[in-house]
Amino acid sequence: MNKKKVGTVFKFFVQPSVAAIEVERKLSIGDELLFLGATTDFRMKVVSMQIEGKEVEVVKKGQQVGIKVPKRVRPNDDVFKIEE
Repeated sequence: MNKKKVGTVFKFFVQPSVAAIEVERKLSIGDELLFLGATTDFRMKVVSMQIEGKEVEVVKKGQQVGIKVPKRVRPNDDVFKIEE
């Protein structure tokens, strides 16, 4: 399993369970992500991303994006893209 860091969580919204991520590398719908932190460790596939309330397919370095997540994440959790 290859993993590349694509961003860092800077905020978590409980309802509707969204991670706000500062993006360091291109991210697309369908990418498999790994969230890692002191108490965070799970994988998920990106099915929905939003920037300022608008659905987007791709985000680039320097953008901030909201991604629906199945579990709680915390500020400073690292986000990796998994390439197998």
